[in-house]
Amino acid sequence: MGHDHSPHHAHHRAATGNIALAFFSNLGFALVELAGGLWTNSIAILSDAFHDFGDSLSLAVAWRLQKISERRADAAYTYGYKRFALLGALFISAVLLVGSLLIVRACIGRLVEPQEPDAAGMLGLAVFGVAVNGFAAWRLRRGHSLSERAVMLHMMEDLLGWIAVLAVSIVMLFADLPLLDPLLSIAISGWVLWNVCRNLRATFRVLLQRVPAGVDPAEIRREIEALPEVEAVHDLHLWSLDGEHHITTLHAVVSADAAGAGRIAVKQAIRAVCSAKGIEHATIEIETPDEDCGLTRCSR
Repeated sequence: MGHDHSPHHAHHRAATGNIALAFFSNLGFALVELAGGLWTNSIAILSDAFHDFGDSLSLAVAWRLQKISERRADAAYTYGYKRFALLGALFISAVLLVGSLLIVRACIGRLVEPQEPDAAGMLGLAVFGVAVNGFAAWRLRRGHSLSERAVMLHMMEDLLGWIAVLAVSIVMLFADLPLLDPLLSIAISGWVLWNVCRNLRATFRVLLQRVPAGVDPAEIRREIEALPEVEAVHDLHLWSLDGEHHITTLHAVVSADAAGAGRIAVKQAIRAVCSAKGIEHATIEIETPDEDCGLTRCSR
């Protein structure tokens, strides 16, 4: 079997590499956090270290699923394994959702009973945290897949959290304001929850086979029916495998006197219309006006 050097395949491999980078960055920094939390005697940092260990597990799962999604189609999955990447997006989104809610709950407790952390120790760890998570988020910033977006949200959650720790630690070096820490954490968690819900909505739309964003079925129908020899289009279906690779199936009715070569030309013209709309896989059935495929009525 030959190698696939298509841009989509290259992007898929880049996505896997980006998720792997996020995993190793998160796991390595969790170990640093554990040591730093013991050094500064900070319960907050220790809690975040254990939180990051759990996140590393979710990133490992997403990395594995993204790797599986690179496999080619076979007898078991005739459209390929691309939808496995969606499972990774769902898994990480679920972890972020639960984790953010738990952080909000912990912050409410901190508002009720403020605690005085080691500001100097927090400052040192925050600088390192911003550097590590900032680099990982920067690498993922151009990711287009839903799994990359979910991982990027995870890294942005950590990055914004450490920026908040950095700001709070600087302020608390000069003022006794322990409430700043939980207030900033609640604001960050709210931002993460909003974006997680958006990513989950996009993921479920793909899983439920909604028409891909930016693709108009009515416009595609009009352009195909405007082609020479095409009298009508019916049973037009559009969906996406993973949010990036779009698919269509359709029936095109051509004039009864269209010869074999003419039908081939019609198919090529239809595929050109679909390709211009970002649809890379088109299955086209050609029919004559007097032919009844049994699907005309249910597709209207």
